[in-house]
Amino acid sequence: MSPSRTAGYSYRSRALLDGTLLAESEHTVRVDLPDAAPELWFPRADVVNGALDGADGRWRAGADDLVDFVAFDPAQVQLEIVDRLAGDDERDVTTKRFPNWGDAADLIDLLDVRSTSDGRCQCAARQDWMRPVVEGSQILGQALVAASRRAPNRRAVSASMIFPRAADARSSYTMQLDPITEGRTFTALRAQATQGDRTCAFGTLLLDVTAPDVIRHHDPAPEVPGPYDSAPFDMGVTGRDLRIVGDSYTGDPDAPVGPPELSAWVRFRQVPDDGAIHAGLLAQFTGHMPIAAALRPHAGIGQDQAHRTLSTAISAISLAIHADVRADRWMLYHHRSTFAGDGMTHAECRVYDDQGGLLASFTVEAMVRDFADRSIAADYRSAM
Repeated sequence: MSPSRTAGYSYRSRALLDGTLLAESEHTVRVDLPDAAPELWFPRADVVNGALDGADGRWRAGADDLVDFVAFDPAQVQLEIVDRLAGDDERDVTTKRFPNWGDAADLIDLLDVRSTSDGRCQCAARQDWMRPVVEGSQILGQALVAASRRAPNRRAVSASMIFPRAADARSSYTMQLDPITEGRTFTALRAQATQGDRTCAFGTLLLDVTAPDVIRHHDPAPEVPGPYDSAPFDMGVTGRDLRIVGDSYTGDPDAPVGPPELSAWVRFRQVPDDGAIHAGLLAQFTGHMPIAAALRPHAGIGQDQAHRTLSTAISAISLAIHADVRADRWMLYHHRSTFAGDGMTHAECRVYDDQGGLLASFTVEAMVRDFADRSIAADYRSAM
């Protein structure tokens, strides 16, 4: 992966030192680097007078096409991105810390996969410099989008995948879709994601023409505060709004314990008018919080320990989609862990729209094990 540059970054960015503003700009440049955190470059013209004086080591000057820019060291200077787009309600404006993973537009680009005539898709990956592993739910979302492209005018109603090995986010991988049946009502496909000679994921997808109701009912949405009565949470993606009900999502092992449940409101601000992408975005978030729900009742255990002293990973996801999805409207994800033991957890989850309609149901099998077991740690490393 070579360095990539994002010119004309669409968000206002700030650099602060102990609360004092050093720079503020709507014309920063983001540079993504291989195996390292991204950099944020500020135009010199937008740096506060005197902010660079006597500050050796806190900033560095650019060269070549960044000669009129400076970058601040995020270990010494707080870098912020104001996550606001034109026309946003003030309640929608949040602040994200930099360096971050990227933007919702980057995620949409990853999900927008198309297969060739033989059912093969080349899937791009985007590196997280802290842990270069492709999320299983991202692969699920890509498979769902690819299947929807193959069977247009049918809605994906079921997608199930198992993730036997981690995919390395520093390289692309291949998705193969093979037909099981392509009838007048249903299309069933087999999906397999491989990287090199390793299978990273495999599963099945079912698409339906749908039909008028004969019967209809659904589990009611939980009675929880709405998105604007829930705290914003920074998960490193601009252009995606995330609100946690009851401040219940924390990685701190010393956080108060609670029931094995987590609810979160999620919305993507700008999404193409493409049903496959909307459904893919819903699927992509299914792997984010089920493990945290399982850890919540247990004192002294938290997600901050993941990939350090705890070996955690999503092993399988089964998703049923019950309605057309609009990911640019608030969606309520309700996660409930119903079992934890023997190194595994099971979660049964729902996704509702902002009117309480049931959009999707999903279950997640996940691994939670002690990295003190050297054989498990070795298995995790070998998966990379």
